[in-house]
Amino acid sequence: MQSLCSCAAEALARSLFRNCELHRRGGLRACKNGRVDQQRIVGGGGLSIQELLYPGLPCFGCGPVNTRGLQLRSYPVEGVVRARFTSWREHDNGLGQLNGGIISTVLDCHSAAAVMWEANQRHWAPLRGAALPYVTAGLDVRFLRPSPLAQEVMLTAHVSEADEALMNCEVELEWDGKVRATATAVWKRWRPR
Repeated sequence: MQSLCSCAAEALARSLFRNCELHRRGGLRACKNGRVDQQRIVGGGGLSIQELLYPGLPCFGCGPVNTRGLQLRSYPVEGVVRARFTSWREHDNGLGQLNGGIISTVLDCHSAAAVMWEANQRHWAPLRGAALPYVTAGLDVRFLRPSPLAQEVMLTAHVSEADEALMNCEVELEWDGKVRATATAVWKRWRPR
């Protein structure tokens, strides 16, 4: 991982996390002292966690500004985080199914939404010099059965363990009523050096 100087990282953090979309809109009262109110997201607005908390992120899997990326959109719903994802024909594993690397990417990025949402709810903002409050420290993916290509799948994530230093998140990819892949993601506090 390439490190940023503390000034650049702080500026990036302000643009990605602290200055959420609801802050910029001003008139919407969903953002209270840097914390997004879940009721405002689920009941109105329609913006995803990614669009609200880090609208300038260029991540391939979930970055709202990466027009060539997957642009995964995740939403808090009844105690979990959910997303729908439809792969492209280019994501073929060579056997007519969804490529394992793409599956891993969406599981990682969807767990990011759950973790960033949890951090936001607990007021755990990025530390000085960090662009985001947490980074992936580990991802254990299990492929249970083939996943379809170019069809909508459902992703569900929940934070199973949370403290300010570390979070664990469980994620599932489901299609046709069956879980196709699971992951346990470990997220650690980003502490720039």
